[in-house]
Amino acid sequence: MTAVALPEAPQIRSDFERWRRRSRLIRKLRVILPATIGAILISMLGFVAQTTFLGRDAAPAKGDAPIELVNPRFVGKDDKGRAFVITAASAERDESDYQRVLLKDPSLVLDAEGISPSKVTAKTGVYSEDRRVLNLDGGVKMSGSNVDFDTASSIFNTATGELEGQGQISGVGSLGEITAKSYGVYDKGERLVFKGGVRGRLDSK
Repeated sequence: MTAVALPEAPQIRSDFERWRRRSRLIRKLRVILPATIGAILISMLGFVAQTTFLGRDAAPAKGDAPIELVNPRFVGKDDKGRAFVITAASAERDESDYQRVLLKDPSLVLDAEGISPSKVTAKTGVYSEDRRVLNLDGGVKMSGSNVDFDTASSIFNTATGELEGQGQISGVGSLGEITAKSYGVYDKGERLVFKGGVRGRLDSK
């Protein structure tokens, strides 16, 4: 009969302890790994949902935002073929009325291709495409064609080429100083008509 050598008691205890530690580790991993995977999945789903909702909410606002043009330039001619040029520091369409273009620091040049063009500048302006009318407001200044005037507002009709304004106007012309409550510029700036409380001082030559 062959004798079988049995492991000693300390070795058995050591192997048993290693087995118990491995078993505890496996039990912990069975809990930790699924929980970690679940947390990752929840985080991914939350990120996807948040991105989707934020993107859906932001898309219309981006699409509805007005487009701003920097240093726009518009060249045209009136019904009589006289050229004019409209420029500005910036321009954007009115959100409430697509036909209205809002201008910042606009500048208007009348009879741009003529011998003595006139220039009108202002702080703000509104160009109505459907009416073909440019409204200038705030610190309006007109110069050229032997005139230099300041007024509150002006209206330029791009169809007729006429420039008119309401409000106090004062300045210097070829004949001297003049003030009035309204004015009109016709015939490429060669004819100026002043109305309402007109006062002037003629320079003798």
